[in-house]
Amino acid sequence: MPVKRWRVEPRASSRPTHVVAAAVVVDHPPFSEFVMQGIAYTIWALAALYFAFKVFRSVRVVANRTELIVERLGDYRTTLGPGVHFLLPFVDRVAFTLDLKEEAIEVPPQDCFTKDNVRVEVDGVLYMKITNSKQAVYGIVDYRFAMVQLAQTMVRSVIGTLDLDHTFEDRELINSQVISALNEVGRTWGCVVSRYEVKNIVPPASVRDSMEQQMAAERNRRAILARAEGDKQSRIADSEGKKQEMINRSQGEMQRRINEAEGKAEEILAISKATADSIRAISETIAVPGGREAVNMRLSQQMITKLGALSNGQKVVLPADLMRIDDVLKSIGLEGTTAVPIRPSSAPASSSSSSAPVPRQAEPVYVRPVAPSMPAPPTMPLQPWPPAKPE
Repeated sequence: MPVKRWRVEPRASSRPTHVVAAAVVVDHPPFSEFVMQGIAYTIWALAALYFAFKVFRSVRVVANRTELIVERLGDYRTTLGPGVHFLLPFVDRVAFTLDLKEEAIEVPPQDCFTKDNVRVEVDGVLYMKITNSKQAVYGIVDYRFAMVQLAQTMVRSVIGTLDLDHTFEDRELINSQVISALNEVGRTWGCVVSRYEVKNIVPPASVRDSMEQQMAAERNRRAILARAEGDKQSRIADSEGKKQEMINRSQGEMQRRINEAEGKAEEILAISKATADSIRAISETIAVPGGREAVNMRLSQQMITKLGALSNGQKVVLPADLMRIDDVLKSIGLEGTTAVPIRPSSAPASSSSSSAPVPRQAEPVYVRPVAPSMPAPPTMPLQPWPPAKPE
């Protein structure tokens, strides 16, 4: 704005002793003053905005599984957990923001030497999380880098104690030893390692070729052993089947013989029982009056029937002197029977007298038993059959 200034200027007058009144003159300020005022206003505006921003930033909302490290004038003050927190502007500041969730860190590949001096390339994956934010920030510069370097060192140490073949088989041993070493040091860094996994173990190309040849030979050996074992099992099964077949046959033969023996025994018992019954019936028949003569008559009839079989061309054993039939009957206990010869009627003579004489054949002799007239035998007491065994 223009500035009003008052100044007195003398004017010429006819009367030198009198002074004319001063006039008002308006003067404008220079351009530099406008610039300085604009800068001052801008500074005050920026200061106001910064103050408002600091006040706004003093209110912090912390998410879940996250922690903030707060410093006051460069010194550690507190650790803020999840929730709403108010800080002192221009004094407190959030120095670090840490994520407490578990994270996976790649362990880059590295060259290791086994116990049998074979170079292999090993890499892995490390799973870890923060348990103490203050120690993770102030205990070490970079806990991630430190964990990776320690994991690589432990992997080299463990691989150096194993042969090449065991490095592929004992991955669990490598993982457990690496985890144990990392957790032992991680307590001072506020970190804990939950898992470590070896991803790849890559041997050189020459070693891979040798391993492939070895595995091919091993597979061939296993195939030969499998075929031999199968042949062995087949032969064993075949022999077991033949053995079981022979056992079954022998058991069947034994059972058949047992059954036959039991059948013969039953047959013998039945025949003996029937014989005993017939003998008992004969003894009872003999005991009655006229029973002995009846028995003798029956035996004589059987004898004569056998002798009569000569006419049928059957073979019958006869004594030397057939004409003395009475003596034969007497020799077998049939002395009370009289043999009477019976001759059949002679055949009619031939009408032709000029024919040749026919030789005379032996005529069969038929014996007719004749019961003698003799007194009845005395009655005999009946005996039990079979007789009782003496005690």
